[in-house]
Amino acid sequence: MASSSTLTSRSFLDSSRIDTASLSSADLRKLSISSVQISFRSRLPKKLQINAAGSTFGNNFRVTTFGESHGGGVGCIIDGCPPRIPLSESDMQFDLDRRRPGQSRITTPRKETDTCKISSGVSEGQTTGTPIHVFVPNTDQRGFDYNEMSVAYRPSHADATYDMKYGVRSVQGGGRSSARETIGRVAAGAVAKKILKLYAGTEILAYVSQVHKVVLPEGVVNHDSLSLDQIESNIVRCPDPEYAEKMIAAIDAVRVKGDSVGGVVTCIVRNAPRGLGSPVFDKLEAELAKAAMSLPATKGFEFGSGFAGTFLSGSEHNDEFYTDEHGRIRTRTNRSGGIQGGISNGEIINLRIAFKPTSTIARKQHTVTRDKKEIELIARGRHDPCVVPRAVPMVEAMVALVLMDQLMAQYSQSYLFPINPDLQEPLTMPRLEAANASV
Repeated sequence: MASSSTLTSRSFLDSSRIDTASLSSADLRKLSISSVQISFRSRLPKKLQINAAGSTFGNNFRVTTFGESHGGGVGCIIDGCPPRIPLSESDMQFDLDRRRPGQSRITTPRKETDTCKISSGVSEGQTTGTPIHVFVPNTDQRGFDYNEMSVAYRPSHADATYDMKYGVRSVQGGGRSSARETIGRVAAGAVAKKILKLYAGTEILAYVSQVHKVVLPEGVVNHDSLSLDQIESNIVRCPDPEYAEKMIAAIDAVRVKGDSVGGVVTCIVRNAPRGLGSPVFDKLEAELAKAAMSLPATKGFEFGSGFAGTFLSGSEHNDEFYTDEHGRIRTRTNRSGGIQGGISNGEIINLRIAFKPTSTIARKQHTVTRDKKEIELIARGRHDPCVVPRAVPMVEAMVALVLMDQLMAQYSQSYLFPINPDLQEPLTMPRLEAANASV
């Protein structure tokens, strides 16, 4: 950015501005160093300067998503990925297929294959350490469905606030506010999940634990033995068959009425490396909360005992320590949710994310137009009657991105020099030659 500079000499009695072009080098040397200030004034007005755009996540493992719902396509750029990791489109495609629209009657009927293409950062099946570019084309856009919404705001949607912030917005599909933006997150999250699995055997599994008023009772799902096959055994992604049927029925009941319902996604992390997260502002649960709450339609976050822990006393809530048969320090209970003091302790990390009912519904609602006229609106378009079945891989992806970023930070800070073996566990290096397993 171009800038102009002015050399200013300040004295106790006077303050003046000196044109540096009229001074010789000898004159400049005579000026007291303590009285010289150089100020740089940008030619660009401050109100036009952009400090952050909000489309990049992470510090060490950095992901930038791009694209809009009804544009040419969506995707991501992954920067900071370690080199020599076996990677192909198939590693990402599995989770993209879990996220894609049109996969069942309880999701949006929009038909997209969401086929991804890696165009940089991978050579001969291995990451090169340079930025990875992933692109997914949009193939089933229907911009005409949004004609009414070009002038009228959908209640509880981002239409109005995008106008308030930018003074302009992409009407078709909601633009960047559409959940289609999460394709880039899921693709990047699949890479993070693979590295975490290779490096530490870390498993990240999410499932639907509530749809509207159908709540999966605590303890029904065994987090020690929960498998991906159990989660994927039905279209609502609830590992309990009985409650899965109840949830599907609840979604069907509102779907035929043109309405929507919300729900909760529970996510667990097994074999998370110890020591992830930092004290004070960068606590692991704070990073996870930010990541989860950045997803569309999220309204709440809790981990461990969550809000229910407020009903317990300290003696009831504390997780007592013990030493297991392998000589590792463990906790007998896990109300801390695998995180204590903002740092992972090696126990199962568990968290829950609340998602609101889908904003765009085929029911008449009161709203206003861009020119502030009150009208009634029946929104058109294709939308999920409940977002939580497709939100499952999105939650997994954001958790994986946080853990990957924190793992790289932990290695660079605390494992750069020899560890204290009495208190720290080594981060085992992966055997890349045996890393041909996909996520």
